[in-house]
Amino acid sequence: MRKSILYRFIGGAAIVLALAAVLWTRARTHHAGRILNEYTEDANFGSISIRYPLDGTLFPPEIIPPGFEWSDTHPNSDLWLISIQFGDGKNGMAFLSQAREWTPPDDKWQVIKRRSVETMAKITLYGFQRKGPKKFLSKASFSIGTSGDPVGAPIFYREVNLPFADAVVDPSRIRWRFGEISSKKRPPIVLENLPVCGNCHSFSSDGSILGMDVDYANDKGSYTVVRTAKEMVLEKKNILTWSDYQKEKEEPTYGLLSQVSPDGRFVVSTVKDRSVFVAVPNLEFSQLFFPVKGILAVYSRATGTFSALPGGDERNYVQSNPSWSPDGKNIVFARSSAFTLKSIHDRGGVLLTIDECREFIERDRLFKYDLYRIPFNDGEGGRPEPLRGASNNGMSNYFAKYSPDGKWIVFCKASSFMLLQKDSELHIIPADGGEARRLACNTGRMNSWHSWSPNSRWLVFSSKANSAYTQLFLTHIDGAGSSSPPVLLSQFTAQDRAANIPEFVRLDPNGIRKISENFIDDFSFLRAAMEYMRADDYANAEAACRKALTINPNNLDAQLQLAVVLESQGRPAEAVAPCREAVRIDPKSGKAHAQLGNLLWQCGNHGEGMAHLVEGVRLDPSDSGSRIKLGQALLEGGKKDEALAHFKHAVSSPAATYRTHRSIADILTQYGESGLAAAGYLRALELEPDDAHSLNNLAITSIKQGKPGQAAVYYRRALSANSNALPSLKGLAALLISSNDPKLGGAEEAIRLSDRACELTRRQEPESLSMLADAYAMAGRFREAVKTANTALRLANLKGKARLAANIQKRIGYYQTRSSDTEPAP
Repeated sequence: MRKSILYRFIGGAAIVLALAAVLWTRARTHHAGRILNEYTEDANFGSISIRYPLDGTLFPPEIIPPGFEWSDTHPNSDLWLISIQFGDGKNGMAFLSQAREWTPPDDKWQVIKRRSVETMAKITLYGFQRKGPKKFLSKASFSIGTSGDPVGAPIFYREVNLPFADAVVDPSRIRWRFGEISSKKRPPIVLENLPVCGNCHSFSSDGSILGMDVDYANDKGSYTVVRTAKEMVLEKKNILTWSDYQKEKEEPTYGLLSQVSPDGRFVVSTVKDRSVFVAVPNLEFSQLFFPVKGILAVYSRATGTFSALPGGDERNYVQSNPSWSPDGKNIVFARSSAFTLKSIHDRGGVLLTIDECREFIERDRLFKYDLYRIPFNDGEGGRPEPLRGASNNGMSNYFAKYSPDGKWIVFCKASSFMLLQKDSELHIIPADGGEARRLACNTGRMNSWHSWSPNSRWLVFSSKANSAYTQLFLTHIDGAGSSSPPVLLSQFTAQDRAANIPEFVRLDPNGIRKISENFIDDFSFLRAAMEYMRADDYANAEAACRKALTINPNNLDAQLQLAVVLESQGRPAEAVAPCREAVRIDPKSGKAHAQLGNLLWQCGNHGEGMAHLVEGVRLDPSDSGSRIKLGQALLEGGKKDEALAHFKHAVSSPAATYRTHRSIADILTQYGESGLAAAGYLRALELEPDDAHSLNNLAITSIKQGKPGQAAVYYRRALSANSNALPSLKGLAALLISSNDPKLGGAEEAIRLSDRACELTRRQEPESLSMLADAYAMAGRFREAVKTANTALRLANLKGKARLAANIQKRIGYYQTRSSDTEPAP
């Protein structure tokens, strides 16, 4: 039996009600007029809630049939009538559906669109029980219409696999599509399998020029500018790098959120930047990324030169996210006071570490932007002025986009930060500033990445209203700047990809068919290997290194990186060969000699190993890493004084960070020098007071010294800095259980700490579960202790941990002898 049957009827509400009451089994044999009076309203009349489309939705004339969705509060409704009445007063249309969803047939959808242009069509849904009494059970009405304004342009956008950390590790899964909304098929993929990360893109106003971030030659500042064509090739000759701006200052640059000018002659970007960039364990919002430092710089395609943009180059501010006015005369950008690190050390890197931006991760510190406008003046800039309606409003304002007719600006507003904010909403102001109005198209979860259609009547944007994966939506903007409810572009979104950075492009739908690259080199694969290593994906890291060396066997850094990868997999003997190659490539590389010497020493070749370690320090005496490797070998060889001399030299360097002190302290701990190690950890804490690793190790040292109270203080400091620091959670819980001293903390705290450790290890680590069982026993909750310990025993046996299993088995026996005792009340 067909899921839905089309009915036509002679207009009038009575006929609609009669038709609505037709039972499914008799629907094809009964005329609506004959049973006009057979049906009544049910006493327990329910309601229908329309999920999509929303009341007042305006569809573009090119749109494919949408999927209607609703819910019904009446429990007996299992058949629904969709009746449509038009403003022209002529015959309406009706359809039946057995499900709480329905999609108009293609030919009928064309009729519906044509008849709803002048006035909205009223849609009424009736719910029935297919074989029940002759009553209608539920009802709802809403209106939809069709705009006379076409979208008129295809959309170019990016699809990203989530969580974002996975996309960073393997950017080849990111892909770009280009297509029009009138096609039922998903827009064709025009770019994929790019082994380096490609990010923000933009086009000139006529669509003839494309600019895109690409990580070429391990340079995050790389950017390609090409002329669009049906088939394009991204080549080295088309790539520039924002790192070339004031390159002599050796200040790293990524070049963020670059934008091609409307005429394609210039590109503006944020340079000399620094950003919070943190992977977050949340599929929906899996990254926290926003710039905290940077100035605006302009690249001239005609001259091939870079220059700062006066008015957007003040170093005490972060100036980012620039957007051109359609005539190219003005630039609107997001601005805020630049962020200065609290800690004494400053690595000078572009991306802040997790420790450096801890206050943002915990949301203790907010970071808000205001929108400012400056004249471009052919690169001469001017005085920045806050944009009224998008500044000084207590919110974070960003992503300004001018309408092509120059009349409006739509921007994002959120409580803090920029990019991928759950509460971000779209607002509109006049182009010269004015009262900001919230657009009616906003969904309940994240609205961003918007772009105007060439005729300034449609806006495409991304939202997570329906899924953890961003979807694309359209809204109509009328002459007064009012928007309609969102229209979902369902065919634009794959279930396993987030669609973002959509952009209308003034090209024929077949104007871009394929984009391929011809610039991937050994540095590209080296960068990929480094990203894999950060994710502990050693297999792919090794493969990427070998690809880099296939292209260029004389890549020194790739040889050394391969050695690191092999050593990390417990294969130091295999790691010796690429290090020897590195020394051959550059005999004067202190780093290569030190790394080779360290590996040879590990493999038992102490004589040659020591010679290379000494040579590494001789060639680069300021490199702390080389001195640490040499000191470790000397310490192992019993030459404590010589080792300490090299450690002292390493930590006395002006470039020494808390990590340097911590690394040396770890080595000293390994060789039983707990007193010296403690001094190293304390020095590390002077530079980074919240370093959980140092605090945790000081706690362990305090326990060995018989100072449990001091150990508890260190553990709690570590947990204050990072409440999910697993070693500190387990360490403090074990301390409380073993000491059983109420002054240190009670049983309930031990249970809380142990239970959190179990959560973080997904209750798959027998040690944490065993500790939780002990904590339950400490509280007198022996039945729970037995249950938890049994789970720990099963996992210990499964993982082959015989000694731990035997220990747990003994304790289970003790718990069982006490489980009949009267337990404390919960």
